[in-house]
Amino acid sequence: MALGEDFQRNLTVVTEFILQGLSNHRELEVPLFSIYLLFYIITLSGNILLITITMDPALHNPMYFFLRVLSFLEICYTSVTVPKMLVNFLSEDKSISYMGCVVQMYFLLFLGASDCFLLAAMAYDRYVAICNPLRYRLIMNRMVCLSLAVLSWFSGNVVSLVQTVWVFTLPFCGSNKINYFFCDIPPLIKLSCIDTSQYEMQLFSASILVIFTPFTLILVSYIFIISTILKMASAEGRHKAFSTCSSHLIVVTLYYGCSSLIYLRPNSINLPDSNKVLSLIYTTVTPTLNPFIYSLRNKEVKELKGALNKLIDWRLFTGN
Repeated sequence: MALGEDFQRNLTVVTEFILQGLSNHRELEVPLFSIYLLFYIITLSGNILLITITMDPALHNPMYFFLRVLSFLEICYTSVTVPKMLVNFLSEDKSISYMGCVVQMYFLLFLGASDCFLLAAMAYDRYVAICNPLRYRLIMNRMVCLSLAVLSWFSGNVVSLVQTVWVFTLPFCGSNKINYFFCDIPPLIKLSCIDTSQYEMQLFSASILVIFTPFTLILVSYIFIISTILKMASAEGRHKAFSTCSSHLIVVTLYYGCSSLIYLRPNSINLPDSNKVLSLIYTTVTPTLNPFIYSLRNKEVKELKGALNKLIDWRLFTGN
């Protein structure tokens, strides 16, 4: 009951927030609009193209299934923040409604946490493929892949729901200006008119749990993977095995590196300007790079090009 009363009180005290973004550097807004519009277009086109290509029957294996899910998450993830950010770059009115902020934060956290857990599922897929190749198709069957994807989404939903409720039951009765490009936890809790030190400790603990639980699973998977690769007699076999994991490792490094710097830094070195730069990289640049990272491995390039050529030939032949 108290939780509901706090929520109602928040609605009556604060009805909207102001996303300040680069209010102190207005001269940069138009150039950044052009840059991030380009990033957004590349993100959408790159991930949609990757989804389309991997729909080819020849590429219906677990690795490409997870890649399609990851690309879909990245499209949704950037679409939660970038369109509003682009509008704010060109508009004098940089406000977002209270409920709009709630919804934006929920989906931002939901999709971000789902990405974390999905990357762990992808690491498990690589572990089975390299450490138990003869039983790969049996273990990573369609039901298992679908279950892992649904589990990552369910886990992301639980994390997001808990964190969003925690944030928006805080009383916001002072400034409504968010020194950020979108509604995220660190800048929002600074607006609360009560001492949030205990909440910040809870947030830090929750962030460690969300980030390091899947990261630990990834780390354990790669310990077994590297051990298996080093035991291979053929140098060509070792190179081939490692090449199937390198794209995933690069994405994991980018994703977990940025998220750790944003959510796990102590407050004493938590600088707003650096956080804003990291948030742009985390929410815009990284999703843009994913399709390129996953398509730059030699074997994958041949498969993807072949699939694209067959898809184009089929459409030209059928006229669809």
